[in-house]
Amino acid sequence: MRNLWAVAIGAATGGVARYFLGGMIQQRAGADFPFGTFVINVTGSLLLGFLLRYSLQSGAVSEELRLFLTTGFCGGYTTFSTFSYDTLMLVQDREYGRAGLYVAGSVLLSLIAVAIGFAAANYVVTMRAEG
Repeated sequence: MRNLWAVAIGAATGGVARYFLGGMIQQRAGADFPFGTFVINVTGSLLLGFLLRYSLQSGAVSEELRLFLTTGFCGGYTTFSTFSYDTLMLVQDREYGRAGLYVAGSVLLSLIAVAIGFAAANYVVTMRAEG
């Protein structure tokens, strides 16, 4: 149960950090490019890579704290960090084909999913306006 709370509190903290930092960066950078999301994804990947490698190799971090920081905070901050970590693990295991498929499939299917989500939302909005 303590692990569950560690993840929950970490995720809430990471989500709040993403909201404030991403918004602040985007507001300062302007709307031409999603710099806020870009910075969040890159810094989250860096943080997750460091935290997982350090905690799993050093043994200096308890399981509860590791879950708070990785699954919790980094997961709330950005799930892109997990995607990046998983891809790197496939590459390090010399599973290049699987890594390429994972990257291409994740990006392509995620874009398709967003488009379907947009279409579904448009449909619901239209139906509500007509009804």
